[in-house]
Amino acid sequence: MPQPTFARSPAPAPLLTVTADTLVAADFGPRASARTRAGAGRPPGPYRRLLAVPGARAFTAGNLTARLPMGMFSVSAVVMIAGTRDSYALAGAVTATGLAATALVAPWTARLIDRHGQARVALPATLIAVLGSLALLLCVRHGAPDWTLFAAYAATATTPNTGGMSRARWAHLLKGDAAALHTANSFEQAADELCFMLGPVLAVALCGALFPEAGTLVGAFLLLAGMLLFTAQRATEPPPARARHTAGTRQVPPLRAPGMPPLLAVCLATGGVFGSMEVVTIAFADAHGHGGAAGVILALQAAGSCAAGLLYGAVRPARPAQARLPWCVAAMTALLVLPALAAAGTGSLALLGATLLLAGMATAPTMVTTMTLVQRRTPKGRLNEGMTLAVTGLLGGIACGSAAGGWAADHLSAAAGYGVPVAAAAVALVITLLPLPGSRAHH
Repeated sequence: MPQPTFARSPAPAPLLTVTADTLVAADFGPRASARTRAGAGRPPGPYRRLLAVPGARAFTAGNLTARLPMGMFSVSAVVMIAGTRDSYALAGAVTATGLAATALVAPWTARLIDRHGQARVALPATLIAVLGSLALLLCVRHGAPDWTLFAAYAATATTPNTGGMSRARWAHLLKGDAAALHTANSFEQAADELCFMLGPVLAVALCGALFPEAGTLVGAFLLLAGMLLFTAQRATEPPPARARHTAGTRQVPPLRAPGMPPLLAVCLATGGVFGSMEVVTIAFADAHGHGGAAGVILALQAAGSCAAGLLYGAVRPARPAQARLPWCVAAMTALLVLPALAAAGTGSLALLGATLLLAGMATAPTMVTTMTLVQRRTPKGRLNEGMTLAVTGLLGGIACGSAAGGWAADHLSAAAGYGVPVAAAAVALVITLLPLPGSRAHH
């Protein structure tokens, strides 16, 4: 399969070169080199150079379109089910079932994608997931028995990990260019934050302005349309693992690869931060009589993470990812103390939103660094599976964090509940500091 080529000097050039008094964009391709040598205008930034890779804009547009519904489906299902069945307990149980099914099915879907190619597996898997969403919509609309809601939503577990597939394409296109890959991973993390920031807002707006099923219907359409566009970009698709390895070659599964178990444990603990923060913030806003402001406050946290992710990707780290991870997690833990202090102090929602904006700025660098290490420690040809295992760890942590945050808010107080994300981040920090086997060999 043809692959874009880049002009390189004997030593790989970084995306950014820091000098004593300026920050200069480094060369990234022959056209950028010619423009820089000619002195014609300001050199393009790292993200413009990243999206100048042939085919990058097309697969990114498709992937972002397919990824936006990931922030819509759960909220849409809760609004749709609770609005028609008058039961938040049923809505929560249905979405929890879908989350559990995804945790079981997603790694198998990713393994098939690695083995047979993105287009051959991701599109049929998406069709099954879209049919599951439409079945859920029809069951709710026509008053079907409750058990049908669980079955229909469980079928959506075949939804491919769109973010993982996009990261796999960047890893294929930017092979050997660590600086460019760092920028790509930061871009993808910022995209994740943006989609999970805009998705719930769009879902609630559609369900409220049109009809309860509108969020699910639009989400299913965007998922299918985006995946059709993404999988149509065959020139940037990584070759299947079967084509890259000889028959009979046995590999260590990603779950057992050296250094992977502690990384997945970090993902689990970080997911606990996300899950507990969401529930506790909703409870805190509701306790102060401003339940409708919870979405805006959580959006501030996602906005801080998105901005920090883009900034983090614009500079070239001076230390290896393994050495950076404890510092990133330590910063996340320290900044998460700020919302806890704000909630326990004045109880001001404005102050809480400001502290969540600051706290969010540490989550993206943590996730970018974690995902970079996951990529490096995943066996060759199994990248989608490795990335999906990391996402599965995050989902499991979100579920546990939601339960712990909800318990704290009910039995202690909403303000005390902010201790749960701090505790989860502290657990992640301890894991990164433990001298676990295989961590030294994988920088």
